[in-house]
Amino acid sequence: MSQSPQILTRRQLIQLMGGVAGGLTLHACTSQLQATSPDTSTTISPAGSASPTELVKSAYGSTLWIGYAPLYVAIEKGFFKEGGLDLEQKVFGTTGEGNAAFAAEHIQCISIVTTETVAFAAQGQDFRIVQIADSSTGGDGILARNSVKDVADFKGREIAVELGSVSHFFLLQVLEEAGLTGDDIKITNVTPDAAAAAYTSGRVDVAVTYSPFLKQSNNAQKDGRIIYDSSKMPTAITDVYIFSTQFVEENPQAIRGFVNGIFKAHEFIKTNPDEAYVITGKQLELQPEEVAEELKGVSLTSLEDNIKLMDDTTSDVYLGKHMESLATFLKDQNQISEAPTLEQLSALIDPAFVKAAQG
Repeated sequence: MSQSPQILTRRQLIQLMGGVAGGLTLHACTSQLQATSPDTSTTISPAGSASPTELVKSAYGSTLWIGYAPLYVAIEKGFFKEGGLDLEQKVFGTTGEGNAAFAAEHIQCISIVTTETVAFAAQGQDFRIVQIADSSTGGDGILARNSVKDVADFKGREIAVELGSVSHFFLLQVLEEAGLTGDDIKITNVTPDAAAAAYTSGRVDVAVTYSPFLKQSNNAQKDGRIIYDSSKMPTAITDVYIFSTQFVEENPQAIRGFVNGIFKAHEFIKTNPDEAYVITGKQLELQPEEVAEELKGVSLTSLEDNIKLMDDTTSDVYLGKHMESLATFLKDQNQISEAPTLEQLSALIDPAFVKAAQG
């Protein structure tokens, strides 16, 4: 058994794009892996450039998640439009649907977790990571009945979890830490909300889910607890914002407007929390006080950390290195048939926009 990799850190289905949204596995198209790294340099106008006079339209898609609070705020407050980007938000029931839309070029931007990012790379998908959104520090977790002593006691049990999802891969990492594999458990394949519902109703003893279902189910089911959450493995789940390479190359100023808009929303959440919580709550169907509580389970990635994680290739926390570890893990778990190399993964990371945000 291999050691658990240190995987940089979020969110749902990693069922990759293709004919039927959310219905495919990760074992296809690996022959499309690029043999050489493309030029990822991006030319961006100086910080003092005049405000754009014409908005660039783009469609963004994702499932709903507390870590995307800055995006919801930026859209509501017009921060993206200030930077020249007219962003149309599309909400998907699963990231399988969103991934399929991105692959079909129906949307130009999507927020996904690093597991999905690596799987995209394994399929030869053409994109660039322009910004790290957040890391889960308690927003994802595993619910278990009091009769379940510990993670090692998962052996032989039925576990409700979304197959191929970030929850699934989080579970596999937790199992490996306890000396178990996916073969040691029985999986009931359900969406994260359904997994929480199955646990709450008593149909399963163990379920893997995330905010807001995690705490809601834990509060509703008294015979049990959150036995393990992402605060114990804070480098396991990270969300990133990716754009199609073509859109990045054709609209660098709009990408800068996106990145700057996210960081401006970070500041707005700090200085105007009440309004920010209302905006986010409307998206997630949560009360403002619930938003405040759920935000404790994520770490929104700052400008400084974005630069360090995306640009410092010598650092142990460099995003490319962690994605390389994740690729090895997914390959070992038979989730992808070929692991992208560090060179291939690094070519997908474009730090130019977060670096320009310093200006």
